[in-house]
Amino acid sequence: MRIAVLGTGMVGKHLAAAFARRDHEVRIGTRDPEETMARGGHGPEDPPFAAWAAEHPEVGLEPFARAAAFGEVVVNATSGSVSLDVLRLAGDDNLAGKVLVDVSNALDFSQGFPPTMFVKDTDSLGEQIQRAHPRARVVKTLNTLTAHLMVNPQVLGEESTVFMSGDDAAAKATVRGLLEDFGHTDVIDLGDISTARGAEMMMPVWLRLMQALGTSSFNFKIVR
Repeated sequence: MRIAVLGTGMVGKHLAAAFARRDHEVRIGTRDPEETMARGGHGPEDPPFAAWAAEHPEVGLEPFARAAAFGEVVVNATSGSVSLDVLRLAGDDNLAGKVLVDVSNALDFSQGFPPTMFVKDTDSLGEQIQRAHPRARVVKTLNTLTAHLMVNPQVLGEESTVFMSGDDAAAKATVRGLLEDFGHTDVIDLGDISTARGAEMMMPVWLRLMQALGTSSFNFKIVR
């Protein structure tokens, strides 16, 4: 399958590498490939993109629109604050009819940490993306997990529950297959795209757990 991952941060790199390991054709989308290749990293878990790219030569780097045109499935792995702008640059025609996997969160860091949410309760970022691109088939998922748990859900010794929201049943079936290929066995379909509100509003709890526990290495597990 041809998969475009929009976003070159830690989440985008983890997802792109994981898809490539499973023999998908993968392109990463960015605003400016030259600038991205020159950019520094943010620590051992988020190395400079050039260093990461040297280790993953099978993953191409292209502007957002070219990457989106390439992908049969497009993954929005950008920061929620820029997601709508990035998807506009990707091009509505390049997203039309495609599964658009949204893993972003509506977090506002302008006042420091912990961030607030710039959309909540009566709307969600997933819904905003679907409204902005009505011909795309948006599926919200993975936003409640850190990057390494997204692609290795049992790394802590116990599986993670992952949620999924979207209006298109066939799109959700495609996404479920990709999640299961990563090793996710506990995938809960919450319902239509409006249910993304619930998954997105888990983030304030998640962030405060991170502060209380002093680590981001934990998961949500629904026992039922």
